[in-house]
Parts: sequence; C-alpha cells; structure tokens
Amino acid sequence: MKLIKNLGLSNILMLGLCVIIILISEFLFLTGEELHGIFIGLWAPTLLGVMIYLKLVKNERR
Repeated sequence: MKLIKNLGLSNILMLGLCVIIILISEFLFLTGEELHGIFIGLWAPTLLGVMIYLKLVKNERR
C-alpha cells in the first residue's frame, strides 16, 4: 500500500504496461517475428520517457 502511495497509481499502471509490452515483444521475437518484436519492444522505453517527461513538467510547476 505504501508503494502505491509513493509512486502513484497511474505510474504503477504504466510500469505494468511496460512489463506487458516487454513480454509480448519477447514472445514475438522468439516465435520468429523478429521485426515485430523489435518494433513493439521499442514502445516500453518510449513510454518510460513520456512518464519521466510528465514527472519533470509536474515538478517544475511546483
């Protein structure tokens, strides 16, 4: 409960989504769809970058 309070529910959901994206991209890569796996695998770092950007903008407004 303390972790959810510190990180925020939206951040935990976005991190969970990143884990799901990584698992899907690994599955695609290992089943022979290498290019699709790489393409989908690039979504996770992009999503993390957006999370960091939004946090920086929020902290700058304070």
